[in-house]
Amino acid sequence: MATPLWWRRVRQHFGIAAPKMRVRTHLPWWGRAALVASLLAVIGGMWWWGFDFGQIFGGFNRKEVEARLTTLESEGARLHTEAAELRARNSALESELAMTRGAREALSKQATELSGENAQLKDELAFLQKLLADSSKIAGLQIQRLALEPDGEDTWRYALLVVRGGNPKDEFVGHVAVHATLASAEGGSAPARTLVLPEDDPASASALALKFKYYQRVEGRIRVPAGHRVTAMAVRAYEAGHGSPRATRTLTLD
Repeated sequence: MATPLWWRRVRQHFGIAAPKMRVRTHLPWWGRAALVASLLAVIGGMWWWGFDFGQIFGGFNRKEVEARLTTLESEGARLHTEAAELRARNSALESELAMTRGAREALSKQATELSGENAQLKDELAFLQKLLADSSKIAGLQIQRLALEPDGEDTWRYALLVVRGGNPKDEFVGHVAVHATLASAEGGSAPARTLVLPEDDPASASALALKFKYYQRVEGRIRVPAGHRVTAMAVRAYEAGHGSPRATRTLTLD
């Protein structure tokens, strides 16, 4: 039986032997590039979003860590500033403490010196009261409490008290002459000699001047040549206008 013509045409278009169909896009190249870029951006965003959520689900939150790190940096800066302030305050307190200690030591030393001086003044007051009571019975000039001791290198300090007995009506005016016997220091070969004040030391004349009614303290220093020491001292009190001494006292050192 012959196949109709219309059926053969239908089979040619829709059957197995039908020609292949091609689908071609009409997008330009820049459109395709934009599409690819959008696709890559979507993929990257999904990856980043998945990375963040993966960190969160895994127990690591990057944003929280960054916020914590920022907080710790701020806290560290604050603590550093506080430490600098505390160091400055500590230095100021140490300086103040050093000044306070120095002032306390100075006051303690001064108090000790004043206490010693007060005790010495009390002893001298008692001595002078007794001395005046005894000297009132004996008229005339006396030299009391003659003392001599080393005072540094090549320097000796002397002190004496000149007292008038009886009931004097006027002031005594005169001066004191000091005769110091010098000998060679231990192990030295310097010759012995005598030092006379104020002749050998005119600067000591003012300290040796006498002008008093009842008593006067005389103190001074003797500068001896190098290699010498004082072995004895004689003190003479002269009244103005008289060539002979009114009182004499000697002291010999061991």
